Amino acid sequence: MHRIFVLSPANCNGRRARQALSPQATFGLAQALRSDEGAPLGDFFAFISQLYFRGKLTYSRRFAQPPDAGNPVVGCGIHVITPTAGLRSPDTLITHAAVRAFAGGDIDVDNRKYRRPLESSARTLAGEIGPDCDVVLLGSVASPKYVDVLTEIFGGRLLFPAEFVGRGDMSRGGLLLRHASAGQELEYVPVAGATRHGARPPKLPPLRRVRLG
Repeated sequence: MHRIFVLSPANCNGRRARQALSPQATFGLAQALRSDEGAPLGDFFAFISQLYFRGKLTYSRRFAQPPDAGNPVVGCGIHVITPTAGLRSPDTLITHAAVRAFAGGDIDVDNRKYRRPLESSARTLAGEIGPDCDVVLLGSVASPKYVDVLTEIFGGRLLFPAEFVGRGDMSRGGLLLRHASAGQELEYVPVAGATRHGARPPKLPPLRRVRLG
């Protein structure tokens, strides 16, 4: 079964985002953001979100099975929601201007500047992946900001990890990193009709630092 992933975005208004944009910052990512070429979107979101987005990106890279990796729309099978530019590959290069636009964007289903690009890119993606490809949302299903738009387009093919219910962002990130390291995929359930709220599950054991091959 073919499978692609849709990742929720990181918050571009936090301390680490400001650190990456600082003209005094000398680390590699900050220098890349200041360059004409830019830095990969996935690297930037992983830096500012830390565990949660890193978990989503690592997990999706491990388990994505796109129907046609040579298709420029489908690509590697990983698509990141952005506040102003719809779905983008984690390899998309971004600069300071893009980050500032993201930071000024309001992720709300009633905000046309967020919703319209997301709808457009999601419809294009749906047309390219065909009817036999699952779409797994790695992000919150408890609010309508992602679910309402994506369910309308992908319908019953839109899935999410059942173990996300009741977990906070850090717990989800740790869960994803553990399963990516073990090579064990999570169970997915359809978003439509699912129980999206639940009791908090037991705390995860400490995460061992294991390098992925």
